[in-house]
Amino acid sequence: MNISMPELEQAINYWRLQRPAVGEECALSPEVNALADVYALMIINHSSSVALASMGSVAQQLIGAWRQTMLDVSTSNQSMG
Repeated sequence: MNISMPELEQAINYWRLQRPAVGEECALSPEVNALADVYALMIINHSSSVALASMGSVAQQLIGAWRQTMLDVSTSNQSMG
């Protein structure tokens, strides 16, 4: 399974809201940092998508949690409407 650049951007933004930068230096949270590393490699390699299997386990888990949250929100919205 792959993740596209726009999906990765959405996942990063999700985790930025969940775990905002902290301190005077505005250091990225470990979650955002893990996904930012994947994002940087995609840019360097001119990739429009990347295989989840090629990422570290932390990034895979973060993307999985983000996707599950998006699925839960979608399912909840469908049941309300």
